[in-house]
Amino acid sequence: MKAALLLALTIAVVPLLAQTASPYRITHTYVLGGDGSWDYIVPDPPNHRLFIGRDTRVMVVDEDKGTLVGEVTGIQGAHGTAIAAASGRGFATSGRDESVVMFDLKTFNVLGRIHAAEDADAIIFDSASKRVFTFNGDAHSSTVIDPAAGTAIATIPLGGKPEYGASAGDGKVYANLTDTNEVVEIDAAAAKVARRWPTAPCRQPVAMALDTMHHRVFSGCRSGVLAVSDYQAGKIVATAPIGMGVDGVAFDAASSDVFAANADGTLTIVHAESPDRYAVLQTLETAPFARNLGLDPVSHRLFLVSAKFGAAPPGGRGRGPVLPGTFSLMVVERAPAGR
Repeated sequence: MKAALLLALTIAVVPLLAQTASPYRITHTYVLGGDGSWDYIVPDPPNHRLFIGRDTRVMVVDEDKGTLVGEVTGIQGAHGTAIAAASGRGFATSGRDESVVMFDLKTFNVLGRIHAAEDADAIIFDSASKRVFTFNGDAHSSTVIDPAAGTAIATIPLGGKPEYGASAGDGKVYANLTDTNEVVEIDAAAAKVARRWPTAPCRQPVAMALDTMHHRVFSGCRSGVLAVSDYQAGKIVATAPIGMGVDGVAFDAASSDVFAANADGTLTIVHAESPDRYAVLQTLETAPFARNLGLDPVSHRLFLVSAKFGAAPPGGRGRGPVLPGTFSLMVVERAPAGR
């Protein structure tokens, strides 16, 4: 009887383990080609598009078909893209000439150029203030833009080198400071820093995502740590291990999963068991230097990019040149139940 019961339990548990061991997988890989390095991947869910920074331009990609539908040109050092849908305009950072390129969201034609600051990098739209915020790394500042007027209206000193930021949708904007190991909270309407707190034991926080329901900031750190902050209390409440060389983090409220894309060729999936408890659910092998990602919160698909590379520079540090025609888009999805 005991043997029969044990066999029955084993039969019941094995399928469950099979379902939960590797819930995420790469379902499609699309070769996009094109020259140049890359940076942020910004989904535009209503229009099923992705905006991908590619050095001298922003590629606009159909996320369902994996095809190029247009480009925003005239950029010198493309990084991020912000979508201000109500104005019909997009804004792309042009880091090497310290500017933001404003473009038409339908035609992708350039409408103007707005001066920002040195090393204009990440850029986001805040729906509460209806403003665009750049994060200027070397300038240690944020440029505030009125998207309707197409003009810069303020510069916010941040007291450190910002990397990525995120909007909570309640009038607060958050950013990581990589050199001081801090998170800063920006009052979007007042255009000033309201608070800051340390990310220790996380060092070099770069990537960021928010869980606005539970008031949590997820900071992906180059030290191989995901730091979780309570942004109401202004303190770290949990950490979890991730891969090395992270540059992109996303949070899917539907699954309570946090995703960290890492240069070591892995995607770390961390599950929120509660607002203060996190456990690694899966480490998915992706591709070397696939460290940027975008999440479509409607389809729940994740998008990562990478390429094949030539020989590494002398000394073996860094990556080699991108081989022509190899730049690719990967789609990651959760496996259907029972598979």
